[in-house]
Formats: sequence, C-alpha cells, structure tokens
Amino acid sequence: MTLKNFTNRKGDIFMKRNFKLWAKAAAIRAVKTVAQTAIATIGTAAVMGGVNWVAVGSAATLAGVLSILTSVAGLPEVPQVEETDEENEVGM
Repeated sequence: MTLKNFTNRKGDIFMKRNFKLWAKAAAIRAVKTVAQTAIATIGTAAVMGGVNWVAVGSAATLAGVLSILTSVAGLPEVPQVEETDEENEVGM
C-alpha cells in the first residue's frame, strides 16, 4: 500500500479518531508504567539503605519511553483498521 492510497482511503476519518484513541490508551499505559517503576525502585532502594531520586526518576522516565515505543506495535484497547479486498483492489 502506498502513502497516497493510505491517505485517500475512506477510513481517513477513522484513522484520525483511531490515532486519538491510541494516543490516549498509550499515555494511560505509560503513566501506569512510570508509577509502577517508581514505586518498585523506591521500595528496592529503601530496603538497600537510601533512595537515589535521580535513579528513580531516570528509571521511571526510561520505562515510560519504552512503554510508548512498545505501544507503537499495537494496543488491545484500540481497534485495528482492517483492509478489505475491495480497498486493496482500488489502491492498485
């Protein structure tokens, strides 16, 4: 599928709405991941004797970035756009 066919499809409005749903779902997952990582890092550091807040922030930020990048592969909360045979034939 070419970029031209992708942008001219009837589902263009659906894709815009779908992107908004994806962005919201990805952001929610990233925030949860950051919170979980921060809590785990703080708990582990506290047991070891002292909390290094720079390490907590760094680990939590990295976890959030990785969560967003992983979400690019797809999220089960967001419906996927399915191509039909008619759309494939029109695009050729």
